Amino acid sequence: MKLQKLVVAGFVAATFGSLSSVAHAACTNDTWNKVMSRGKIVVGVKADYKPWGYRSTDGSIIGMEIDIAQAAADAMGVELETVAVQSSNRMQFLEQGKIDMMIATMSDRPDRREIVGITQPNYYTSGTNIMAPKALGFKDWDELSGKPVCGKQGAFYNEVVTERYGVEIVAFTGNAEAKQALRDKKCVAWVYDDSSIGSDLSSGEFDDFEMPLSSEDDNPWALAVPLAEKDCVFGHFMSGLTFNMHQSGQLIELEKKWGIKPTSYLQDKNAAYADWLAGK
Repeated sequence: MKLQKLVVAGFVAATFGSLSSVAHAACTNDTWNKVMSRGKIVVGVKADYKPWGYRSTDGSIIGMEIDIAQAAADAMGVELETVAVQSSNRMQFLEQGKIDMMIATMSDRPDRREIVGITQPNYYTSGTNIMAPKALGFKDWDELSGKPVCGKQGAFYNEVVTERYGVEIVAFTGNAEAKQALRDKKCVAWVYDDSSIGSDLSSGEFDDFEMPLSSEDDNPWALAVPLAEKDCVFGHFMSGLTFNMHQSGQLIELEKKWGIKPTSYLQDKNAAYADWLAGK
């Protein structure tokens, strides 16, 4: 852990040192200073998105993204507090200061970069797919045209598949409601993230369903700090932490820990960021 702190701190120092005096003057680092002063960071996470963030039997929130949040807290030397957020309110919570940072399965998009401080590199990626009854035998996206498809309110997948394939989205506030509607035959499929669907299918609770189509629109996931602090200490710190977790293979290990199907994204990043002296 001490080594990780040194690596991240070194990256931050090198990056932050390259900023102009004007940029330095613009950085108040309010959130960063607040976190360090109180000795606790409040991170917005999902509580309904297994295995990324979900409730355990004792009510606590666990998952891969909570482990990333814990790694950040440990590197900063502060305690971690998690707050459950949803797709419809996660950016607002960060804007309003209800949370200090967000790690909540949010895809990286240009419009979102104008609202919250999305840091680089991205920590994960996913694509769009459907879960549908095996009995329907879907083979192609075009077969969904004109059919009711369940979706989660606020998810960008809804607009994409509506425009591209002419589906009729039936939106619900949560994943559980959408999946129950699918079971109740209120829609022919549920459109969502392929990683989440894969987790559901492996749970043993959806034996009569499948993810039959090819995933589309691979899109990296965004970790976000307040917009004003993206190019300041907080943003550069989280960029350094994410880089280090890619380079060390820690994200790949977390993927294995939570039983997630290996993704080429993490493998590619691990190779791209590899220490050129490693193994020499």
